[in-house]
Amino acid sequence: MRIAAVGSALPDHFYDQETLLAAFREQWAERYYNLGRLEKIHRNVLVGGRHLALPLEEYSKIETWGDANDHWIRVAEELGGKAVLTALDRAGLGVDEVDTFYFTTVTGIATPSIDARLMNRLSLPSRVKRVPIFGLGCLAGAAGIARAADYLLGHPSEVAVLLSVELCSLTLQRDDLSVENLIGSGLFGDGAAAAVLVGEQRPSQGPKVVDSRSSFYPDTERVMGWDVSERGFKIVLSAEVPEMVRRYLRRDVDAFLSEHGLVRDDIAAWISHPGGPRVLEAMQDALELPEDALEGAWRTLREVGNLSSTSVLLVLEGALGSPPPPGSWGLMSAMGPGFCSELVLLKWEDE
Repeated sequence: MRIAAVGSALPDHFYDQETLLAAFREQWAERYYNLGRLEKIHRNVLVGGRHLALPLEEYSKIETWGDANDHWIRVAEELGGKAVLTALDRAGLGVDEVDTFYFTTVTGIATPSIDARLMNRLSLPSRVKRVPIFGLGCLAGAAGIARAADYLLGHPSEVAVLLSVELCSLTLQRDDLSVENLIGSGLFGDGAAAAVLVGEQRPSQGPKVVDSRSSFYPDTERVMGWDVSERGFKIVLSAEVPEMVRRYLRRDVDAFLSEHGLVRDDIAAWISHPGGPRVLEAMQDALELPEDALEGAWRTLREVGNLSSTSVLLVLEGALGSPPPPGSWGLMSAMGPGFCSELVLLKWEDE
C-alpha cells in the first residue's frame, strides 16, 4: 500500500495571533482578572496565526451548540470536498475510482455524516464503503492512515480516501475561564486534509505503508478529551501530556522499529503531530532526535496552530512535497484521547 497524495484545504479567514489575542482580551476583560496570564499563554504556544471557520466577528453571534454545529456541518462539507478533490487530482485519480472513504473528526457531529454528504456533493460512486470515525482526536490522522492501509491489505486493487476535518474554533467555550480553555483558545485552529492510499496492485508514487502499531495506556481517560454538556464540547487537557510522551513514546518507538530491524537513526522523515511546544520538546528529548528532525511539525504549529487530527496530515503533505531519497524510512506518530499513540512506518521506494 502507498500513500499516493495528500491535499489540504484551509478556511479563507486567517488571523495573526495578535489579532486573536486582542479579541480574547475584549471577550474576557470583564470576567478574567489576569489578562497578563492570558497573553503569556497565547505567546507561549508559539503559534503565529490561525485559519478560522468563520469571520472573527461572527463568533459572538453563536448562541447555542446547535448554532455552532450547523456552521460546522456547512464548513466541513466545503473544506472537506476541496481537500478530497485536491488529493485525488494530485494522485492522478478521479472520484469514480474511490472504493472506500474514511472520515474523521472530533469537533462536530452530523448524521448523515460528512462523508455521506460528500458522496452527493462530489458525485462519488454509490458503491463506496464509508467509515466515519469519531473520538480519536489528535490521534486520528495517523490512525486513519493505518486503518486505511489495513483495509487495502485485503483489497490490493482498490483506492481508499481518508478525510480529516477539524473546526476547533467552533468548540470554544466563551464562558470557560479554565487554564485548559485558555490554552485551547491560543493553540487550536481550523482546516481539513485528505490522503489517498492505493493497494499494491496499483502503480503509484509516494511512500509505502509498511506497518502500524497502536498503544493504549490504561487508566488515562482524563489526560485529553471532551466533557460534553448542553453547551457543547468542553476541553479536557491535562498538563500530563508531555509526561505521557516522555514515559511511553521512546519505549513504543524502539520496540516497533526493532521488529523491522531498525533503530531511530534509520528514520529519515519524522512525521509527527504538532501537539504544542511542550509536546514537541518532550518528543525531541525522549527520542534524542536531531535539532531539525521535527521541523515539519514545528512549521505547521507556527503557521496554522494545532488542527487536531488534521495536523499530522499537513506534516505528511509537506513530507510528500519534499521527499527523502528512495530507500529512506519515515515514521508517522500521533497521540490522543484514550490516552494512546499510533505509529505508522513508511518507506520511500522507486515506483
